[in-house]
Amino acid sequence: MVDIEKIKEQLNFLKKGVEHLIEEEDLLNKLKKGKPLTVKVGFDPSAPDIHLGHTVIMRKMKHFQDLGHKVIFLIGDFTGMIGDPSGKKTTRPQLTKEEVLKNAETYKKQAFKILHPEKTIIDFNSRWLSNLGAEGFIRLASKITLARVLERDDFTKRWNAKEPIGLHELLYPLAQGYDSVFLKADVELGGRDQLFNLLIGRNLMKEYGLEPQVVMTLPLLEGLDGKEKMSKSLGNYIAVEDPPEEMFGKILSISDELMWKYYLLLTDLSPKEIEEIKNKCQKGYMNPKDAKIELALKIVTDFHSKEEAEKARENFERRFSKREIPVDLPPMEYKYEPEILFCKFLKDLNAISSVSEARRLISQGGVEIEGEKVTNPEIKLKDLNLKEFSLRIGKKKFLKVKLC
Repeated sequence: MVDIEKIKEQLNFLKKGVEHLIEEEDLLNKLKKGKPLTVKVGFDPSAPDIHLGHTVIMRKMKHFQDLGHKVIFLIGDFTGMIGDPSGKKTTRPQLTKEEVLKNAETYKKQAFKILHPEKTIIDFNSRWLSNLGAEGFIRLASKITLARVLERDDFTKRWNAKEPIGLHELLYPLAQGYDSVFLKADVELGGRDQLFNLLIGRNLMKEYGLEPQVVMTLPLLEGLDGKEKMSKSLGNYIAVEDPPEEMFGKILSISDELMWKYYLLLTDLSPKEIEEIKNKCQKGYMNPKDAKIELALKIVTDFHSKEEAEKARENFERRFSKREIPVDLPPMEYKYEPEILFCKFLKDLNAISSVSEARRLISQGGVEIEGEKVTNPEIKLKDLNLKEFSLRIGKKKFLKVKLC
């Protein structure tokens, strides 16, 4: 007999951090059947390195694994050669088969730092898409209209701007959707920018007479700057393979506000547990810095070990107590604008809440560059004559900056 209360408890656990859930009632009914669900997540390995932003979905995959469900880590070696156009303003360059497979091997190695290897099914969508053939693709294409495909926000913008859209790009959502048909997926996970593609899969399954998959999307994780999506190209990322001390230092550099999103998306703590820590900080029972240290310990432990995480903390606290700038603190990249005021520059870095606060702190001698106090609030970036330098803001905030 199905324990409804236990099923609802599992549903709440799976909903943690989820942005879209279509439909919740469908997922509840699937869970009530008491059978392991087939959970599909597709990865097009267009780049070999994984950062913490990528692991948000992997952690949700692990949550399904923890509850006994079948998780398919689907490597899009076929769709990767098309290039997912989601969120892109231009056509993505197509990768060769060799590039995709090479990147896929790196992906698998890094993904197993989160996923249970023995509970993860690795598959490649070329196994069925390569055999579909021209006739099969024509039949597949008949299941959807051009108008429906052009509803995608990125396609619409490019169409209205008279920017080119390759015909192969229009096939991408269909190919991804057919993956769900072939695998008879119960659930498909993706980032919020994947919503359209995931819904196409849901629609195609109906067309093929199958029970439609549940669609779950996860938020995109902001990087160290607290503004833009975590990205290697923006330099605001934390790589899965960063050394323990570097990873620890990067996590300690995020804002107090962003910390709670990292807790939600990058740990296995329940929303209730996270809320308890947050309340302690808000009521003054816990220093936000200590909460951030606990977050860093959890994340570094996941990707390295508990011993290495503790060692990273000890090194951080030793440097912090001596008011030393951590030597391995990664630099934040900032576009060089010579005429910008230094106080405005500090605000743009999210190092200080406002320009007026920056002026006040500089006037009081609370800002140091390379160990030397800055006392002139009217100084400009060009006056520093530095390309990469360390900053101390107040007594507790340390930054390294690289001007690009």
